[in-house]
Amino acid sequence: MKKYIFITVTSLALFSAIFVSCSDNFIERDIEYSIDSENFFNSKSDYDKALIAAYDLLQSSYINVLMGEIASDNTLAGGENSTDTPGIQQIDDMTHTPVNDNLKNLWDWMFAGVQRANYILEFKDKTDFEGKAQIIGEARFLRAYYHFELVKWFGAIPMNGDKRFIPGDETKVPRSSVQEVYASIEADLIYASQNLSPTASETGRATKGAALALLGKAYLYQNKFPEAAAALEQVITSSKYSLVSDYASIFEMAGENGAESIFEVQYTDVKGASFDCKQCVDGNVAVGFSGVRGYESADGTPGPKYTSGFSFNVPTKETYNSFEVGDSRLNASLLDIVAWSAANNTVYGKGNEHTGYFNQKYLPRLRSSNAQGDLNLTNPNNYRAIRYADVLLMAAEALNRGGINDTKAQGYLNQVRDRAFGDTDHRISSTGPALTDAIWKERRSEFVGEGFRFFDLVRTGKAAGTIPGFVAGKHELFPIPLQEIQFSSGNWSQNPGY
Repeated sequence: MKKYIFITVTSLALFSAIFVSCSDNFIERDIEYSIDSENFFNSKSDYDKALIAAYDLLQSSYINVLMGEIASDNTLAGGENSTDTPGIQQIDDMTHTPVNDNLKNLWDWMFAGVQRANYILEFKDKTDFEGKAQIIGEARFLRAYYHFELVKWFGAIPMNGDKRFIPGDETKVPRSSVQEVYASIEADLIYASQNLSPTASETGRATKGAALALLGKAYLYQNKFPEAAAALEQVITSSKYSLVSDYASIFEMAGENGAESIFEVQYTDVKGASFDCKQCVDGNVAVGFSGVRGYESADGTPGPKYTSGFSFNVPTKETYNSFEVGDSRLNASLLDIVAWSAANNTVYGKGNEHTGYFNQKYLPRLRSSNAQGDLNLTNPNNYRAIRYADVLLMAAEALNRGGINDTKAQGYLNQVRDRAFGDTDHRISSTGPALTDAIWKERRSEFVGEGFRFFDLVRTGKAAGTIPGFVAGKHELFPIPLQEIQFSSGNWSQNPGY
């Protein structure tokens, strides 16, 4: 029987987990408990509960995706007006400073994920039981996932080995270098890839394929092309994943956790949340933020397919025009609200920086009657964190840029293009730097709206001159939140330019 895990964030003193087993209706059971952490981890059940808490913080990574897309040239901040959520507006305009609530949230939530993974690893040797290597592998995968997000955004970050941070560490533990952070990520993912099952026991858990794919991405971000190619080709040759034929179907409810999915962040709409605690969600907040403002049928009833939202993260006309003629990903990725409304007799409002386009992949869909809480905060759309198409294009890039095998790189690239155009007439036959450019262009078309574009531009040296307002030597990284600099009492220096 297929089982799913959904998790919910609580205070630092409590772990709360929701287990959902597969039936006609999801069955929920809340588990809340307060513990003396030094006397915990006496059974497999204890490790399982702590691991679910470590997965918990994945749901708060919605902010990474939303801001990662807005920071790029793909989209504008949008919102109700130019002062709606100032931190996001500043990131869009490249005017952000160390005083930014949204960046502070990202820092806090990703470090909370590290802390929960380290809680398990600190006590990894306390109790033995069958299947322990799998649990430790998942914990190390999660720590690597959170560390990778942090190093992408902030560069050098404090690390504390397999120990939790305690008060006072901020004045003593230094920021580890980017190289040291990546070394930790690599070690965690190599261990995970050697100890995780190829098949998840519950949908949403990390697998061997997820560990290898993230390892390949971490290598690629460091320009370690032979290592990246080797890790990614293990995923490809496993024959466990494949491209689905209908690109648009990936992002619908029925397409979740499909053949192309290597790792997804699981969301549900059966738990409510509030604007006072947007990390306390089971739903994908970024989806509601990206929805069409004031969307409904002309007669005032709910409109077809979608529900309304807050009109953030609006794609630009240039992004719309960047797609090649005949590319099926255009309409699957971007909604032309003018054309849609004319065809479906709907109305909508115009928010800040309205372009007429919306992120089709993560627009809020009509909900079931079981949806709870503020519908703008409880969208159930999973985030497709690692797709097989990403593995193919990353492998193609590593093979090409590493001077390893352009023919094989073309093959991986063209698998993605064949699906996009529905034929073999749009294949790429170039080699060398021209092939590199083709791969990078393909990444934009394939992953628009998925939060990759900013980091792709930065790691390839293309951000300056492409992202409006981007200053080379500064904006490759985001500032360490001012509070963290102050709390460290001079132990941590600020990133250059801030």
